[in-house]
Amino acid sequence: MNTKLPILEIKNLKASIEDNQILKTLNLKVNKGEIHAIMGPNGSGKSTLSKVIAGHPAYTVNDGDILFSGESILTLEPEERSHLGIFLAFQYPIEIPGVSNEDFLYLSYNSKLKAEGKEEISPIEFFSVITEKLSIVDMSPTFLTRNVNEGFSGGEKKRNEIVQMLLLDSKLSILDETDSGLDIDALRIISKGIKTFMTEEKAIVLITHYQRLLDYVQPDFIHVMQNGKIIKTGTAELAKELEQKGYEWLTVEE
Repeated sequence: MNTKLPILEIKNLKASIEDNQILKTLNLKVNKGEIHAIMGPNGSGKSTLSKVIAGHPAYTVNDGDILFSGESILTLEPEERSHLGIFLAFQYPIEIPGVSNEDFLYLSYNSKLKAEGKEEISPIEFFSVITEKLSIVDMSPTFLTRNVNEGFSGGEKKRNEIVQMLLLDSKLSILDETDSGLDIDALRIISKGIKTFMTEEKAIVLITHYQRLLDYVQPDFIHVMQNGKIIKTGTAELAKELEQKGYEWLTVEE
């Protein structure tokens, strides 16, 4: 039994964007060592939840709280949340023209070290660190010379997000539809990266539409979101039921 504080606890969370309330009294608790999957139809609030946890400035928290290791993070900027150990892999990773992947990852890594009170490392030391992470997701070191996500295929963008997760070694990783648009080989590689990363001291929240990712990375809990709140929680078997029956049957039970 885990008697420690949850790594993430969301209490009665309500959040909106441009006066449009999307999250409606949402509750969620995630402990260390757990993988949680969040599923639900389009427009149910899954991506909004991920962005609100990460501190996206476009969203307003109207009520409730988000606790990370027992402390509220509502007043913290996105970079402060990142330095605490929260990572968000975007559903649609953005391109950053003119910035090489190597520079972006190097600066991100040293920023993390600095926030933890550790000594920053040299580019040569970093190359050794990053090549080991690249090998986990079968990416060549030549990818470091390319601009961030510019001209990347969908699979390369998603693998780049996993490389960032591995590099930053965050305590809580939220993966927003990391599996969308991937072929079976890319899905297998992404799943390998997730499983390599996961330990008893970390937690992962997977946001997904599909059962197929959960065949590779089996979650401890599955939550179904609808209309801005979690309406059902179950085990991995729930995902198979959703695959067969869809979400309509849950509407009746709500």
